[in-house]
Amino acid sequence: MPTVNAYAAVSPTAPLQPLTIERREVGPRDVRIDIKYTGICHSDIHEVRGEWGEAHYPLAPGHEITGVVAEVGAEVTRFAVGDRVGVGCLVDSCGECDACVRGQEQFCSVKAVWTYGDTDFDGAITQGGYSTQIVVTERFVLHVPDALPLDTAAPLMCAGVTTYAPLRRWGAGPGKKVAVVGLGGLGHVAVKIARALGAEVTVLSQSLSKKEAGLALGASDYRATSDPATFEELAGAFDLILSTVSAPLPMDDYLRMLAVGGAMINVGSPPDESSLHIRLLNRQRVLAGSLIGGIAETQEMLDFCGEHGIGAEIEAIPAEQINEAYERVLASDVRYRFVIDISTLA
Repeated sequence: MPTVNAYAAVSPTAPLQPLTIERREVGPRDVRIDIKYTGICHSDIHEVRGEWGEAHYPLAPGHEITGVVAEVGAEVTRFAVGDRVGVGCLVDSCGECDACVRGQEQFCSVKAVWTYGDTDFDGAITQGGYSTQIVVTERFVLHVPDALPLDTAAPLMCAGVTTYAPLRRWGAGPGKKVAVVGLGGLGHVAVKIARALGAEVTVLSQSLSKKEAGLALGASDYRATSDPATFEELAGAFDLILSTVSAPLPMDDYLRMLAVGGAMINVGSPPDESSLHIRLLNRQRVLAGSLIGGIAETQEMLDFCGEHGIGAEIEAIPAEQINEAYERVLASDVRYRFVIDISTLA
């Protein structure tokens, strides 16, 4: 099998290091991609450090991938050599179950194959985008619009669809008031997308330290949740609250900020220990979660972002700075997404 250069973890405690990893030969329905940029998602850190269960090592993470098609299989019809493409969190699914037919491959009832650290249908362990090339079945490759630079488009493969999907599903648009909780890698993209959808956007953050940045991204208001007056003054104010943080939240306080029929959607998967029943029941409020999006929805998001000029705010780094970048992510010292320049691995 062909080998390519990568940055990978060899144990949950060792720093990532240069390694070579195997890629399968291009099959009839496969696309081989020369990777140009890969975003660093917080979930990469959880996975390589074994914080979400036992991981397979060596492990090259990365599911925010953009690049250029280098080779296509004989039966590929949607892509040609030279096309600008992306790969997100998924690289395969059964394609036949109800979830797959509905375009929700992430919920495949047979097996959704994640881009790295998962067992593929051929038994191999998937390896991600911290590498110079990847081979992916055609159904899971996405067109990147010409209007989007490949570097700022990379985080959209995860952060973009993770926020776009619930905003669309829960009706963000003209005449709607949306609150985004947190202004990090997910939150800053959510603000841009919600504003482009036509909603009035408020950022809810622990402090006002990023207020100027939040307003520049398109928010019309920015409020500190450390101030109890925020919850009182904004009671019943929002049609939709999108929480992008993973820390526990005082859910009763946030639910009070929803209008009648309003929804609060969590994409940061915080643990929930508060009593919610009365708050939800009394005003027909909704509390839900959302997990990325299907392939068609991801392409819809990319096309939307291309039309509206939406990319992530990034800091590009060479591969040798990945470990430093991990520590900076944990310290919230990035605005707002690190992107690895894969040319530094060649």
